[in-house]
Amino acid sequence: MNTHLLRQVAFQAADRCEYCHLPASASPPPFQIDHIIARQHGGKTEPDNLALCCVHCNRYKGPNIAGIDQVSGEIVRLFHPRKDIWAEHFRWSGAELIGITAVGRVTIQVLFINDPEMQSFRLALMEETGSGLV
Repeated sequence: MNTHLLRQVAFQAADRCEYCHLPASASPPPFQIDHIIARQHGGKTEPDNLALCCVHCNRYKGPNIAGIDQVSGEIVRLFHPRKDIWAEHFRWSGAELIGITAVGRVTIQVLFINDPEMQSFRLALMEETGSGLV
């Protein structure tokens, strides 16, 4: 991936993980570029299919494009940072991310966004900065 493309993706993301909204500046390991639709599913390496992603979210997302919603039992696609509006699918309750749609719930579940260690990390970050993560 060329440097221009990497900068473009980081700019689009406002230097935050496009799934959990962790600021890149708060993450010791550098953020990664995620293929929203994995190459093995036909996803291309182009701006509309790339997202800035923290290591935690990227590790759990892998090539996944969907999951099973625990409320409806239905297969539901994951959040798509280029097509979806984050605030329509998620909201914060302290350091816990809440899915307000099936897409949000499934994304939080598959990416294990509310992992207790990540919640503790987000809480410490919020206390240190005196602000929320939105």
